[in-house]
Amino acid sequence: MTTPEPAAARVARRLLDLVVSSALLVLSAPLTVGLAAWIRLDSPGPAVFRQERVGRGRVPFVLYKFRSMRNEGDDAALRALIAAEIAGTDTRQDGSTKLADRRITRPGRFLRRTSLDELPQLWNVLRGDMTLVGPRPCLPWEADLFPPEYQQRFAVPPGLTGLWQVRGRSTLGSLDMLRLDLEYVRSRTLRGDLAILLRTVPALLRGDGAR
Repeated sequence: MTTPEPAAARVARRLLDLVVSSALLVLSAPLTVGLAAWIRLDSPGPAVFRQERVGRGRVPFVLYKFRSMRNEGDDAALRALIAAEIAGTDTRQDGSTKLADRRITRPGRFLRRTSLDELPQLWNVLRGDMTLVGPRPCLPWEADLFPPEYQQRFAVPPGLTGLWQVRGRSTLGSLDMLRLDLEYVRSRTLRGDLAILLRTVPALLRGDGAR
């Protein structure tokens, strides 16, 4: 069971979300326009795609993300990979659990390596669908695969960053991610969130575990 967060902490956390997401959206506007143009020029399809994800209390919401793949094929390989990881299979290849998907575009490789594909999620933070720090926003079919002992991860909103991102990213499998989610939820504090945010910046600059 999680301890209810004091009202003052909830207000402070939401205020932090609003201030940081608003500031970053304004500061990154020229970069956003440039990336959107690059994506559109490289391959057919929208620059930003919308996808249903699972939020707090398992309530679905629409997540925004820069498109990093061509609009073709299906996600059967990804579903098989996640199912294998949940079953305890070590799926790492060359130190990464990410699929070498040929659908990834040239801009997509750069966006994923730098995590700039997640820049539009600042809108989700501003809207209140997400928060700055929390568990990774998962797909509905992923949520259905998670064992019952990990359902506590849905007690808090999903985050733009979190323990998973600062402790390894794609070098960690789904079960590792779920364990970190529970560790985060059970020890969640505003001070801890600030520490994760500070650790996220150098992790992104180094490209720790990115693929």
